[in-house]
Amino acid sequence: MEVVTLVLMVLALSLAPVVIQAAEPNFFRLVVPHAPGSGADGYARLLSDRLAKVLGKPVVVENLPGASSIKGVHEIVRAPKDGYTIGLTTSNIVVTPSLYEKMPYDLLKDVTPISIITSDAFLLIVNPAVPARNLKELISLAKSQPDKLNYASPGSGTVTHLAAEMFCTEAGVKITHVPYKGGSQVITDVIGGHVEMTFLTVGQSAQLIKAGKLRALGVTSLKRSSTLPDVPTIAESGLPNFNYTAWVTVIGPANLPQTIVKKLNTAVLEVLKLKEVRDALAAQSTEILGTTPEEAVRIFETDLAKNAKLVKQSGVKLD
Repeated sequence: MEVVTLVLMVLALSLAPVVIQAAEPNFFRLVVPHAPGSGADGYARLLSDRLAKVLGKPVVVENLPGASSIKGVHEIVRAPKDGYTIGLTTSNIVVTPSLYEKMPYDLLKDVTPISIITSDAFLLIVNPAVPARNLKELISLAKSQPDKLNYASPGSGTVTHLAAEMFCTEAGVKITHVPYKGGSQVITDVIGGHVEMTFLTVGQSAQLIKAGKLRALGVTSLKRSSTLPDVPTIAESGLPNFNYTAWVTVIGPANLPQTIVKKLNTAVLEVLKLKEVRDALAAQSTEILGTTPEEAVRIFETDLAKNAKLVKQSGVKLD
């Protein structure tokens, strides 16, 4: 009887399914849904090697541009829920769902915000020949000449366009939108006086302002820029509800275990504390945030709703 039992046990073990433990990846993928050489790519290159030292494995930057960053974000969304594929992208992520009728993912359901790492305010910029020395004078000028003034943006539906749309709504003015294909020509044409105004980041425009080639009338964030502390915020200049900034974020796919989210967030915040990283970001006049995942979720929700309203007001659709 004992022999029979032993034989049956051996037979059962031999027929049992074999569970193969998946090998743990030996590197992290940092997917950037933007082209090499872009601003987001620069952030990824700045952080990747330093993240590798903190996480103990290489961090490989993978550029997947296309379809207003949708292609790269979709790749992140479809990644295994093990934390080894993460992404670095911009606040464009909370604009595209309002611009396109069909999206391959639901931002709030399919993405895990890990941290919003930096924030960039815009400056309301005018050509020095514009007869407005401050925001109040610009609003008066625009109201006296409806649709006569023009503002430039790098394209319809960009954050620059939406910042201007918000300004026109809050100020109650009509200013004509002139969309360009990219940002460099915008700066050239505002300096040349072909277009009266635009919105640029502090990093893009600080030196041109100091050289007298452009004039800044207001900052789009709720606090002044440390780079240009004499430029008032738009909120303090008569439009108290005005607040519009761009940001850079680290994300992962949905349903990441909280232990993994915490590990990745801690690693990102540790890198942001490094002097060489802080110095590099300060040189770009960028504000370091380094939020918790919970704070990042709230910003995603708030800015998604804000941009949906602005896109609807502008009437822009890219499908």
